[in-house]
Amino acid sequence: MWPSTWLPFLYPPPASVYVAAMSAVSLVSMANAGLAELRGNHMAYSKFWHVVAAGAGGDKQRRQGGGGGALLKSRDGMLVAYAPALVAAAASFAVPGAVEGARAQILSAALAVHFLKRVLEVLFVHRYSGSMPLDTAVTIATSYLLSSVTMIYAQHLSRGLPDPPVDLLYPGVVVFAVGIAGNFYHHYLLSTLRADGGGGDKGYKIPRGGLFDLVSCPHYLFEITGFFGFAMIAQTVYALAVATGTAAYLAGRSCATRRWYESKFEEFPARIKALVPFVL
Repeated sequence: MWPSTWLPFLYPPPASVYVAAMSAVSLVSMANAGLAELRGNHMAYSKFWHVVAAGAGGDKQRRQGGGGGALLKSRDGMLVAYAPALVAAAASFAVPGAVEGARAQILSAALAVHFLKRVLEVLFVHRYSGSMPLDTAVTIATSYLLSSVTMIYAQHLSRGLPDPPVDLLYPGVVVFAVGIAGNFYHHYLLSTLRADGGGGDKGYKIPRGGLFDLVSCPHYLFEITGFFGFAMIAQTVYALAVATGTAAYLAGRSCATRRWYESKFEEFPARIKALVPFVL
């Protein structure tokens, strides 16, 4: 039995070494990735990586994935990254005993909706102009797949444990919905930057509209909101670790993005923050 002072909004940690280890690994690795973004060590799928790759070896460097590996078109790479987690979340409903009870069903459904949205955005919303190393796409796909499967598994292990005194399930659904809607809206605004410039325009512009007038990365702010929606729905230590790690990583990317905008555009407004309006 866990002591009565255990956090009232979380299930007690399950007796699983795997889930405990994944909770620590997810939090630490994603926080470290956020620090790496701040230091200029970017994942090889962002605008920053393409700038670095160009300076380090031009077209040949980009064709070889920056390190001799195969390259995918960015759209194909992102489909590889998102599709396995979507399949896993949807397939969890077909696994006997894997998804039992309203909380587990809502969590698996939310994960499926999240990754379905990402796949549909890749196909119909985002406008790509670069490439992605195959090993990066596989790494991202593995990360999303493991985190989704582990979140569902951790929820399964909570079955039969005492419910948290503070029930955040339905507030979590609202938070998740706000996150996914705000993320989509700002992704749409980003896509119009290329559309306004014509089919051959691959240049970057300062985003406008929505919360872009206050922060450089409102899409990341809403993505973090969505992940804390997952954590509220699940109320497991693992889901909270993933949400916190995601927040740390995207905070690092947001700061790096703002710094990039400042270096590229002399007219970039100093009042615009990186992630949280008026704060960060």
